[in-house]
Amino acid sequence: MSAVLALCLLPIFVSAKQLDPVVAMLDAPGVSPKPMRVRVLLPPGYRAHSGVRYPTLYVNDGQDMEAVGLQATLDDLYRHHDIRPMIVVAIDMPQDRMAGYGVSDRAKGVSIAAPTKYGAVGANAQAYSQWLVQSLVPYVDAHWQTRRDADSRWLLGWSLGAINAFSVGWQYPETFGKVGAFSPSFWLSTDSSDAKAVRATRIAHALVETAPPPAYSRFFFAAGDAEEKNDRDGNGIIDVIDDLLDLMNGWTSGDGRTHKGLAQLGYSINSDYGAHADDSAAVFYRLPGGEHNQKSWARMLPAFLQWVDGTRKGMLPRNKSAMKGHSRPRLSADADGKQAPHS
Repeated sequence: MSAVLALCLLPIFVSAKQLDPVVAMLDAPGVSPKPMRVRVLLPPGYRAHSGVRYPTLYVNDGQDMEAVGLQATLDDLYRHHDIRPMIVVAIDMPQDRMAGYGVSDRAKGVSIAAPTKYGAVGANAQAYSQWLVQSLVPYVDAHWQTRRDADSRWLLGWSLGAINAFSVGWQYPETFGKVGAFSPSFWLSTDSSDAKAVRATRIAHALVETAPPPAYSRFFFAAGDAEEKNDRDGNGIIDVIDDLLDLMNGWTSGDGRTHKGLAQLGYSINSDYGAHADDSAAVFYRLPGGEHNQKSWARMLPAFLQWVDGTRKGMLPRNKSAMKGHSRPRLSADADGKQAPHS
């Protein structure tokens, strides 16, 4: 893989603010006809050749870095000692975002494209996922002082970037130990002919139901309760939250069949993480008044960053969202397959 790296001189001092981002332009065959821009945010006190190694957070849709307040939020959390220092890798979206972000089948080596009214989504998801895992991660590990274990490597995305983050985390647990998915597009399905068909053929749900659980990525899901008005099954819950909770808790189709979610695979579940913090392997953070936009994703960001590697163990952080440590997820010893309530 060829790369052009624009390096800046790294000042030798410790402050509450990060250093200016380092920009890299990386070739991504099969993903983008042009080099992909990656911005690397180094934590306060970072010194080249110091021997100190840091965990790394990779972020899809890095072109939204300013709109979601990524650097400002990190600066604030560092200032208040709410999170530990981390390296953040903001990856600009592929030139064809709809094709690049989606779900892939690692075992078969194929993308699982979803037909939508906007066109096919995820046609290049396999190529993007492989580039991320096999090219970008090794490049970052070779150029910066990173920890090289999955527990210290994380992935975040929103909307289409979120379903891609989930897909990558699910299928590459040896690379990414924690995943954040804000407003994930779990509505993507292989049959979009009507609402019933969409619900029955949701791609992420089929991925969970038909594959053995990974060993073992943890998941932070977040969605706003004002993201949309759609309610395809008429149960009073908007689809973005319904889809998310179905994936976590399992669900029952119209013909009475029960379908596995993360809970039925042994994951411990917290469906109301904002109300009570714990160390469940999959958590849902509901944002009151949250919409499907960068402003709301910015509001979700502090909760996620404190969950992924916060300093206030066993306590609700300042923003009243929750965080826990970075051990492998606790799997429920008594998962009985029952579907948890949606509210």
